[in-house]
Amino acid sequence: MSSGVRTASPIAGSSRGPQKAAAPRARILLIEDDPEIADEVVSELTDRCYQVTWAATGTQGAEQARLGNHDLLICDVMLPGCDGLTLVRDLRQDGFRMPVLMVSALDAVSDRVAGLKTGGDDYVVKPFALAEIAARIEALLRRPQETRATVLRVGPLELDLIDRVARRGDRVAALSKSEFKLMEYLMRRPGQVITREMLLEGVWNYRVLPQTNLVDVHVGQLRRKIDPQGGEPMLLSIRGVGFMLRDPG
Repeated sequence: MSSGVRTASPIAGSSRGPQKAAAPRARILLIEDDPEIADEVVSELTDRCYQVTWAATGTQGAEQARLGNHDLLICDVMLPGCDGLTLVRDLRQDGFRMPVLMVSALDAVSDRVAGLKTGGDDYVVKPFALAEIAARIEALLRRPQETRATVLRVGPLELDLIDRVARRGDRVAALSKSEFKLMEYLMRRPGQVITREMLLEGVWNYRVLPQTNLVDVHVGQLRRKIDPQGGEPMLLSIRGVGFMLRDPG
C-alpha cells in the first residue's frame, strides 16, 4: 500500500470474510504511518464489510476526519505531521464525537491514561491481533448513540455541539471558541464543583498553572449569556473553590 490517503470498500471472494460483496457496516478512518500494519488492518476490516479510509500522516488524517463522514476513528499515537494525541484532542475540542480507538507501541499505564484523557474511547497496544481490533471496533460501535449525542442538556440549558450555540428557553447565544470549550466542559460535569485549576488544565491546556483571571473573565461572559437577568441562576460561583453548573429544577 503506497503512502497517502486510500479508501477500501468491502470486496468479494475473501478467504477470511464474506464470499460476496456487501454494503459496508460502518465507515472507518485509519490513521497509521506503518504501511504494512495499515495494509493488514484495511484488509481485515474490508473483509468484515467495513469501508476503510487510510491516511498515512497526522496531517492527512486530520483533514479526512474533519470531512465528518466517518463512524469510527483508529488513530496511531506516534504519527508524522501531527501526533495522534494532539489530533484527537483537537477533534474533540472542535466537537467531533465519533468513537476513537487509540493504537500505540507505548504500553505504560501513563501512556494509556494520556490516550484516554485526550479523547480516546479505547486503547490497544502494538503488536495486536487483528481479531482484537475487530472486536474492539464492534464494541465501540455498539455503544448507545446517546453517548455520542450532538446536543448536551442540563435542565433547561442546551449546548449544540455542531452549531456551537447555547439555548435556554427562547434565548439563543452564540459562543466564542473559548466559551464553547468552557461550557462543554461544565455541561459534561453537571452538579460537580469545578476548580479554576481544573478549567485552566482541561479547557485551556495549561500544564504549568499561571496567575491569571482568565477563568473568571470567561465564566462571567458565559454567565451573562446563559443566566437571564432576574431568572434562576445555573452557573454558580463556589466561594474559595470554583464553579458549578446546576439544574435549577
